[in-house]
Amino acid sequence: MTQKRDYYEVLGVAKNATSDQIKESYRKLAMQYHPDRNKETGAEDKFKEISEAYAVLSDSQKRAQYDNLGHAGFDQRYTREDIFRGTDFDSIFRDSGFVGDIFRTFFGGSGFGGGFERANRGQDIGYNVEVTLEEAAKGVDREIQIPRTESCDTCNGSGAKPGTSPTICPKCQGKGKIQNKHGFVFFVQDCPQCRGRGRHVESPCGSCNGLGVVRRKRNITVKIPKGIDHGSRLRLRGEGEMAANGGEAGDLYVIVNVLPHRLFERDGDDLYRVEMITFPQATLGAEISVPTLDGPAIVKISPGTQYGETITVKGGGMPRMRGYGKGDLIVRIGIVVPEKLTSQQQILMEQLAKEFESDVSVKKSRFRR
Repeated sequence: MTQKRDYYEVLGVAKNATSDQIKESYRKLAMQYHPDRNKETGAEDKFKEISEAYAVLSDSQKRAQYDNLGHAGFDQRYTREDIFRGTDFDSIFRDSGFVGDIFRTFFGGSGFGGGFERANRGQDIGYNVEVTLEEAAKGVDREIQIPRTESCDTCNGSGAKPGTSPTICPKCQGKGKIQNKHGFVFFVQDCPQCRGRGRHVESPCGSCNGLGVVRRKRNITVKIPKGIDHGSRLRLRGEGEMAANGGEAGDLYVIVNVLPHRLFERDGDDLYRVEMITFPQATLGAEISVPTLDGPAIVKISPGTQYGETITVKGGGMPRMRGYGKGDLIVRIGIVVPEKLTSQQQILMEQLAKEFESDVSVKKSRFRR
């Protein structure tokens, strides 16, 4: 398998290049290797390579992840469709004299300028789900209701009145695109007669008005995996908006928000909490009960424990979502200072204070020698 070249190297720009520099470099290379202009062997592959590099480096989020992860880590997170989704190629090629579909070049069809029937893709949907820390630890199935476009049952998505069928658009011959030539430059655009659909509906379906899709609310069960972290995104393929004319459905992205917890703070797979103990417990040592997500756990306080020291409860944290076992519970010790004392406590505390003063005086005397 051929190893991918560095995206910055592909575009011939420095790693600190500005977005304008990246765009300008891509524009020049795209004009040089565009399949409608360059028919040499290898030109199309070169065009695909520079287009992929531009799709990543022109997007600040993708670029940052690529800089941090490199090709190996980045390619594990993004499919080829994800890389190109949302990239504005049209403005570049429109200014340069071309209009085309990058996705079609990469994922099938005759490429730029060759004429093709473009299959629309439905839009993606984003949905936020809130879960408790306990639900995030154990995993949970959450049913959500999504409003989305779906194929019309009356016409089975054709857009035509039952008993009739759409006809091929006579202007574009069902391709959805028309190509015009101006000098040596080809312009490809949506067919104005069928609006890029490639077909003509003479008798529209009454349920969807000829669109082939209708708006509905759909109940979907989302499996929240155990150990999921706040802000994680779950992708449900094909659960987004349905495309008109039988195109591919979009995806549903479920963003999981883990609610704050009254007992614990989370950092990755580890949980943290502050446990308050008394001065005698810190001095003499003790065994105390601390809460965990699985129930109380007994923790041993060593004699002479200081304020701010931590005790680790192994396996008391969150399940590791992409691994085995659990994180830890980190217990930070705080010491309670009483605000009021009884008369007996006052007497005992004063006696203890004198003992401490005597002990400190002895240590100071030894230090001077």
